Formats: sequence, C-alpha cells, structure tokens
Amino acid sequence: MDGRAPRVKNRAPAAVQITAEQLLREAQERQESAFRAPKQRVEDFEELSEYRGRKRKEFEERIRRTRGSIKEWLQYANWESAQNEFARSRSVFERALDVDPRSIQLWLSYTEMELKSRNVQHARNLFDRAVTLLPRVDQLWYKYVYLEELLQNVPGARQVFERWMKWEPDDKAWQAYIKMEERYQELDRASEIYERWIGVRPEPRVWVKWAKFEEERGRLDKAREVFQTALEFFGDDEEQMEKAQAVFSAFAKMETRLKEYDRARVIYKFALERIPRSKSVALYAAYTKFEKQHGTRTTLESTVLGKRRIQYEEELSHDGRNYDVWFDYARLEEGALKDLRDDGATVEEEEASIGRIREVYERAVAQVPPGNEKRHWRRYIFLWLDYALFEEIETKDYDRARQIYQTAVSIIPHKVFTFAKLWLLFAKFEVRRLELGSARKVLGTAIGMCPKEKLFKGYIELEVELREFDRARKLYEKYIEFDSANASAWIKFAELESQLQDFARARAIFELGISQSPLSMPELLWKAYIDFEVEEGEREAARALYDRLVQLSGHVKVWISYALFEAEAMPLPRAERDEEDEEEDEDEEQKMVPGDPDRARAVFDRAYNDLKSKGMKSERVALLEVWKTFEENQGNGEGMKKVQSMMPVVSKKHHVDPETCLTVEDYELVFADDERESNPSTFMFMKMAHAWKAQQGQRAANGSTGSSSSNPLSGFVAAASRRTEEDATSDVASSQGGDN
Repeated sequence: MDGRAPRVKNRAPAAVQITAEQLLREAQERQESAFRAPKQRVEDFEELSEYRGRKRKEFEERIRRTRGSIKEWLQYANWESAQNEFARSRSVFERALDVDPRSIQLWLSYTEMELKSRNVQHARNLFDRAVTLLPRVDQLWYKYVYLEELLQNVPGARQVFERWMKWEPDDKAWQAYIKMEERYQELDRASEIYERWIGVRPEPRVWVKWAKFEEERGRLDKAREVFQTALEFFGDDEEQMEKAQAVFSAFAKMETRLKEYDRARVIYKFALERIPRSKSVALYAAYTKFEKQHGTRTTLESTVLGKRRIQYEEELSHDGRNYDVWFDYARLEEGALKDLRDDGATVEEEEASIGRIREVYERAVAQVPPGNEKRHWRRYIFLWLDYALFEEIETKDYDRARQIYQTAVSIIPHKVFTFAKLWLLFAKFEVRRLELGSARKVLGTAIGMCPKEKLFKGYIELEVELREFDRARKLYEKYIEFDSANASAWIKFAELESQLQDFARARAIFELGISQSPLSMPELLWKAYIDFEVEEGEREAARALYDRLVQLSGHVKVWISYALFEAEAMPLPRAERDEEDEEEDEDEEQKMVPGDPDRARAVFDRAYNDLKSKGMKSERVALLEVWKTFEENQGNGEGMKKVQSMMPVVSKKHHVDPETCLTVEDYELVFADDERESNPSTFMFMKMAHAWKAQQGQRAANGSTGSSSSNPLSGFVAAASRRTEEDATSDVASSQGGDN
C-alpha cells in the first residue's frame, strides 16, 4: 500500500441505507470499557494487616527509588494518618524532614496532620521547631499565631508575635500584630507596637498610619505629637523634606478634619516654602483644594498664583529661552504686587514681592540669545525694556532703571545690528528725569555708533518738542549726509523750515533734494515741492516745477496733474495774504485766485502731442478721458467736440504668426489724427464709413438725421472698444487717485 485512498469503482447507492445516528450508536456500543482496578474487600484483621504490609512495602520501595521527592513522602505520611497510624505517620514525616528540613509544604502538612488528629500540643511543638528553623517564612508565623488565637491563648499569640518581631519582618506582620491588639482592645499595646515599628522602619507611611491610629482612638494630642516627631526626624534637608510630603499632607488633612484651618494652612505653607516647587505638585494640588474649600479670596489667589509659578518653572526647565513664558511669568508677579498693594499689604510683603519680580527679570535677561541674528533678539530685548519700566514706574528706583538701560545697551552687538527703540526709550527716560544732557549724549552715541533712520527721527522729534530748532537743523543735516537718497528726510527738513517761516531756506532744501541723482521715490519729493509752492500761492513757481518735471519724466499722470493744476483755484501769495489779514477779520474766508481753463486745455494739448510723439496709445486714451471729464465739468461744447474727435476706435487686423503659420486676429487702437497723417486715403474712407454708420443709427433711433452729418468723425467715438474703455478707465482712475 502506498498510503493512497482506495479507488472506488462502484459509485451506485447501497441497497440498505444507514443514518449517521446509527453509526454513532454502533460506535458507542462497540467501544471497549476502560480498565478499572478491582475493588478489594477486607473481611478480617488478617487481610487488613496483609493489605497494610503490602502498601507499606510499595511506599518504601518508591521512597527508596526517589528519596528526594517530597510528594512521595507526603503520600506515604498521609496514607498512614488515614489508617489512624499517627505514630507511623509522625515517623514518616520525621524521616522526610531529615531529607529536606526546609520544605515549607512538609512542615505545613505535618502540622495539619497533627491538628486534624487533635494533637494540639504536637502542633505547637512543630510550629515552634518550624519558626526556629525558618524564621523568614511568614506563612509559618501566621499559622502559628492563628493557632494560638484560635485556642483563645492571647498571651501565647502575643508571645509568638514578640518572637516574630525580633526578626523585623515586613509591614504586614506589624500590621497583623496591631490588629490583634485592636481586636482585644489593647490600644496602648498597639501604640507601643507602632512606636517599635517606627524604630525598625521609619518611613513616612508608617508615621501616617500611627498618627491616624491615634486620631481614631481620640488622642489628638498624641497624633499631633507623632506628626511633630516625624517632622523633627526628617529634618530640614531638601531630600528628606521631599520624602516627608506624605507626612505634611496627612498632618494638614487631620487638622482640616478637626476644623483647625489655620493650623492646616501653616503646615501647608511650611512645607511648600522648603520643598522645590517642581517636586511638590501633589502637595500644592492638595493645598489648592484646601484653600478653595476653606480659604478666603486672598489666600485662594495666592494659592493659584503659586500653582501658576510651578507651571511656568516647569516650562522654563524644558526651554530656558522661551521668552513668551518669561513675559507671562513677569506679568504674573507684577499682577501679584498690584493685588498686594490694593489689599493694603505690609512693607515687608511688598518688598518680598518686588524681590520675586526682580529675580524673574534677572533670570530672564540672563538667557542671552545664541548667535548674532537679529530675529533671535527681537523678543529678548523687550525683557530689558519691561524690566527698566518696572523699576521706573513701580519701584521708583531710577538709578537701577538707568543701570538696566546701560547694561542692555552694552549687551547688544551694535556692529551687527541695533534696536532704535532701546536707545529712544533710554533717552526719553533721561528726559523724564530732566537730564537733557544725558539724553542727548545717549542719542548722540547711538547715531555715532550705529546710525539708523528711526534714531534720527526720534532725536529730531525730541529736539523739536524741546523747541531746539538749531539742533534739529543740524540733525537733519547729519541725517541727509547719512542717507541723501531718502526723499522723506528732505521733505521733513523742508517742512520744518516752512513751519519756522523760513521759506527761502525751505525752497533751497527742496532744490537740493530734487537735484540728488540716486533718490528713493522722487515723485514724493516733487509733489511736496509743488504742494509747498501752491500753498504759498506761487503759481508761476509751481508751473515752472511742473515744466521741469514733465521734461524729466513725461508721465501721463504728471501731465494730468499739471493740467488740473492750471484749472484749479489756489490761495493768494503769502505777502498779499499777510496784508489782507491785517486789514480783514479772521472769520472771513481766505480769498482764492481762480484757475485758467484755457491754460489747462493748452497743457492737455501739449500732453497729447508729447504722448503722441512717443507712441503711447493707452496713455493717450487715459489723457483723453480726463480731458473729456474736464470739458464736461467746464461746460464747453467746442472743447467736448474736439475731444470727441480725438478719441480712438478699435480696428481688427489679421496677420500670419511666423511660428505657428496660422492667421491671428489682433485688435489695435486707431486714432483719427494718426490716420490723417499716415494714410490720408484710408482716413477719408473711414471718415465716410463712420459718418454713414452714424446716420443709420440716428435714423433708426428717431427717424431723422441728426448732427452726425455735421461731425463726420463722431463714429470714431461710438465705435470705441470695450477693452480700450476698460484699460483707459483703469489708467485714469489710478492717475486721478494718485494726483488729486
């Protein structure tokens, strides 16, 4: 056989079918029964003796083969005890103990046999031998004590415990001894046992258990004495105090249960003052809970304050350069100082709070940023500023505030970068202390060491406020020497001279400014110069400036501003205004010189020709739109017709793209005057075409010919494209928004 299943040839169903139930039943019936040892019946003592002899011989043979197997010995001894042969059973146990005297199971089985046979004294002797041989096995001691207590032999049980305690067992043994004394109301003995337990194992939980025991028995003075002894035992060492947190907590909770809230509060504070905050989180949580339940508003706030201090200290322990946490920490301490002052705290409490604030700031500013990148110093420098302001405003310690500013200035690497805010606040502090020389010295040092735009502006502003205009002029000169391309510096300098009524000097400054070749945002300086002349009523001077400006830039916005300037009214010259002010009342309105629309149109015409010569089509459209609005406001029909005739139309053009070789359709702005000059024949054709289109549209609208025949080029205006209108409108809007 190769192990394969036999091949079935006949697959037809059998003539007699059988169910699964029948198969199972037959299998059960045919199953052979298991072998069972025959039962023996002992009829007389002779057969019993023979049976016992045979069994003993079997046990002895097995013990001889496996002498070290405690299981065989136990079976042998238990069989003898079952035959009520206790002497033989003891003999077997003793022989087994000779083999393995440290077998706990053997001792327990031996004592159990004696107890079952009611041989109590034998059991006592066995327990005594066992605990003498194995004093570290707690199970034997527990059994021994249980036996004595079961026999109501309390002194004997106590004696056993005393023997046990000499070996200094674990806490469960001491606790069992104490519970036994409590069961028999021997509370003084229990207290003595606690005292002995503390001597063996002086741990916080043992002290707490002893004090709780004394509290439960009503001896409150003894409980307090226990806690005080525990605290004296642990002493003032930081590590020992940290271990004794459970004692402090339990002591305070006991006083709370006794409604001695002041005592409890003193205990909590005593512990929290001596244990590091980072290691007393649980104790502080218990204190916070106590204050919420039994404290006043002041004590509760101080508790919450301490809890937040712990949180900040923990965050700073992970990252000492987290300046946001330092800011929050400092604000927390400053808020605590304010609350103390509002509540009328003593001088000592205020000084302690100020000391904590200074400590926080000193620790914060000690975290100097690494490297010389300014972005790392931005938050750090505000710690110095807040520190100095605190000393100046809250403590009135001005010498200390000055020293803080000086230290901050000395720390910053000014050769790489500087902070103008620090210099300016230092100078303003000296001004508030009426030390103007020191303030000027600070700012002068700053400008000499690390000149910066903000420093110049701040120094100049200070001198102007002090009405030291000569000093301000000198500073402006140095400012311009430092950065001659700064348009705002020139503008501010000229404004200062204008305010001082020195107009010739202001004009000279403006002239020097616009003559600078590298100038940032020159349009601002030109506009300020023109606005200055307009305010002075000098139209000719302003016009000359516009002429110079359009020669330099030729920008469409400049032309539009120039044209609108000619049309707008402006004040009288200052000399005439001063004469009239002396003669007239102050309540009368200021007289204005009207503008000249013709000059404005001339400027528009010049601008159009200039842009036309430069080939700027979109700029011309923007100019025409503004010109058209101007004519609408002036109400001049002839000017409107002229502008309408100059408006462009959109023309389609087709050309072949050289890259793709495809015909591309483009849109182009077509101006009438351009066509008249370049293509006269095409211009005449377009003129007639637009005239015919205008006539058709007019006839369709009202059935009569209108003014289109009188203006052949009006069709150029009507055919303006959407794209051209949008571009022109956006350009005009931007130009008007920038110039008006």
